[in-house]
Amino acid sequence: MSLNRRNFLKAAGAGLALANVPAAIHAATPPHVVVIGGGFAGATVAKYIRIWSGFTVDVTLVDPKPHHTSCILSNMVLNNTFSFNELKLPYTHLKSAYGVNVVQDAAKEIDNAGNRVRLKQGGWQSYDRMVIATGIGFKKPNGLDFKLSPHAWIAGGQTKLLARQLAGMNMDSTFVMTIPKSPYRCPPGPYERACLVAEMFLRKGYTSGDNPRVLVLDANAGIQAEKETFSRAFNELYGNVVQYVPDTEVFSVDSSGGNVYTSAGSFHGDILNVIPENQATAFVRRQGLSDGDRWAPVDPTTYESVLSDFQGVHIIGDSQGTNQPKSGHMANAQAKICADAILRSLSGLPTDTQERLENITTNSACYSPISRDKASWLTANYRYNNDFDMMQLTHIGEAEKWSNDNFKEMFVWASNLFTDSFA
Repeated sequence: MSLNRRNFLKAAGAGLALANVPAAIHAATPPHVVVIGGGFAGATVAKYIRIWSGFTVDVTLVDPKPHHTSCILSNMVLNNTFSFNELKLPYTHLKSAYGVNVVQDAAKEIDNAGNRVRLKQGGWQSYDRMVIATGIGFKKPNGLDFKLSPHAWIAGGQTKLLARQLAGMNMDSTFVMTIPKSPYRCPPGPYERACLVAEMFLRKGYTSGDNPRVLVLDANAGIQAEKETFSRAFNELYGNVVQYVPDTEVFSVDSSGGNVYTSAGSFHGDILNVIPENQATAFVRRQGLSDGDRWAPVDPTTYESVLSDFQGVHIIGDSQGTNQPKSGHMANAQAKICADAILRSLSGLPTDTQERLENITTNSACYSPISRDKASWLTANYRYNNDFDMMQLTHIGEAEKWSNDNFKEMFVWASNLFTDSFA
């Protein structure tokens, strides 16, 4: 079934279907939930636990920064069509409107037997439930120096550095970017970045030549999201600029010399944008929550860790290990399922009723800028399958073509998501 733009916007706003969310929790001492990480997953779960509990559950949100910097729309900072400051999403409204206790700190150690977590500066925090939403970490190849070869895959200083490098390139420059093995954060993100950088070369006057200016080295066998869209973009819009090389695994990097050594040979670039293999964050792995794998295994109906030593600890967003894509929109949906499960547990209610399991759905939706004024979109819907104990992909669709209307609606979609999570 194909989706038109209107149906896409409707699907993108769904993201969750749960029945009979628990009401207020009545206890002599309010239960306390500690949330580690304030991205789309952490901010959303903190907000909705407060709202859905009728403000009867205390929530502490721990993050080293006073705001979250959105990766969504950050590729547009690279070509100077979007302001970096507009990516900053402060926690002020979570505090003032919902009573979330925001602590500017970082988690160091979990003592789950004692139901407490040690913070870097603030000592121990006790909890009845804990949610970890710390995003992604990287497996860096040998020789990679982020100060010279920025990943810009966690928005912030790396985004600014790559933007400065791109601003200084000329028509003779070569931009080399690498795409890690799936799964990684934001499946269409690398391909949209390649398109925007290619357009920058065209705007500088580059038309054709023997050597493409944008080399896309993909560790995967093919384009991972919006395959039709990006294949056409690389071949039609940017055919003289982009060279796409699949099945290219990065072995090592010489950041100072501008060289990437891969399974398909060595490549040289004036600007290296190396995105390493993604994995759970160092905090998650140090605590033993990743079970020796890239990601933390969780129950997809509650996002509670399946490891016996970590009952009452939930992992949502990019570090969790379900089969769902890793994106801001998906993190928002997972947070609501997690919030519902936590509130049921704190109320002494089961989380595995047939009614609840039949209504667990998530959606990962996004818009992808293809140029300075045109965009495409993608949506993927998931529903819990009790027979296989997993989230099952039920529908996937992408725009038939990129357009200016999609570009305008991209900001509406992003604004709605920003508001739902942080405002």
